[in-house]
Amino acid sequence: MAGRIRTMRALMANTKSAEKRAREALARRARNVAQRSKVRSAVRKVVEAIRAGNKAEAAAALKAASPVIDAMARKGIIHRNKAARHKSRLAAQVKALS
Repeated sequence: MAGRIRTMRALMANTKSAEKRAREALARRARNVAQRSKVRSAVRKVVEAIRAGNKAEAAAALKAASPVIDAMARKGIIHRNKAARHKSRLAAQVKALS
């Protein structure tokens, strides 16, 4: 898919600088997709531990996920309010486990 996007963007660019910006945008997009995936994986691990009812594992997963979520919010990959919402809801669910 990335090859197809690169080809389409190269065709749209009329100048050398526009071609370069298209390449840069493609590289940024790939990086952002990977970073967002990292956040989703971290959150998924916490959710799976909560569903399994394992409080110790859920707490450990939350402790590992929090810095990942914070880092992505700092980099602007996700909004800071979304990061706070994720952390707050996950912490409440872990706390509610008995």
